[in-house]
Formats: sequence, C-alpha cells, structure tokens
Amino acid sequence: MPPSLSLHPYGGNSPRILVSACLLGQPVRYDGSAKPLGHTLLQLWQQKGWVVPLCPEMAGGLPTPRPPAEITHALSGRDVLTGNATVQDITGADMTAPFIAGAHAALALAQQQGCQFALLIDGSPSCGSQMIYDGSFNGQKHTGEGVTAALLRQHGLDVFAHTEIEQLAKRLPHPAT
Repeated sequence: MPPSLSLHPYGGNSPRILVSACLLGQPVRYDGSAKPLGHTLLQLWQQKGWVVPLCPEMAGGLPTPRPPAEITHALSGRDVLTGNATVQDITGADMTAPFIAGAHAALALAQQQGCQFALLIDGSPSCGSQMIYDGSFNGQKHTGEGVTAALLRQHGLDVFAHTEIEQLAKRLPHPAT
C-alpha cells in the first residue's frame, strides 16, 4: 500500500485526514465560534468520506465557550507533553490536563480511523502546527506547535496547518480518483 494511503476501517483503501472540527464549521472554538475553511478540496474530501472531525479541547472535557488558553512562557506543545510547560487560561487556571487528554483522544481517534494526516487550525494551543500564542495573552505569536499537533507528530502523523491545504493535497491521491 502506498505510504499516503491507509486501510479505511469500513473497507477499501482511502486516505483519512483528522481535521479540526472548527474548520468544518462546528462552533467549538473557545469563544463558541467556528472558523470554517471553505476550500473546495476540503469539501471534496468530506464528500469522499476521508475527513475525521475532532476538537481536541472539547474531547479533553472543556466546554464551549471557555476562557482563552495559551501555552506558558513562549514554549510549545512538546514542552507541555514533557512536563516543562503548562497551558493556562486567561484567568491563570491550569488547563494542562484537559489539553493533554484532548491530544490523547485525538491520537486515539486518528489511530482507530487509520489517519496518517491531520489538517489543523493554526495558532491554537492544541492544534497549532506552525505558530502558537506565546502565553502573554497579548496577541503575540511565535513559532511552535500545540499539544495535539506535537503528540500527533510524535506518533508519525503528518500535520498540516489550515493554510497548508494545498501541500496536504499533494500528499494524497488525486481527489478525482
């Protein structure tokens, strides 16, 4: 089987892509909104049944809406996973446990569904794969990844930011097949 294909749990070979639920229009973001990615490729992949939606923060037990959260001290998801950083919300509450739980829920779902790829919303302390907020709650971003993106990468998934959908498409079989 080519490396870009996984055995679909319902039969047949097809790529499976874990996708941030907010990109699919689900109102799961911290402020109760969605951030739909109205890209024709994503719509096609949904029609083909390749998309596996998940919000790791909600899977970790957080409500919607919820206070915004950031990884502390301009560190990243890998630092959270190794215990060298925490995730705090804007009130100072430690949200590390639900973020780690959500990352593990995302990994379990990805493995169960045969996902080798993830398309995640960038900037998020869970899903960010290129840039995340620095923990100051001042709107400052830095290069880094969220907790879920880090865990998925540690387990061999190729993680793409929502702005990299074209790069992801190049790794998949032609969408018209």
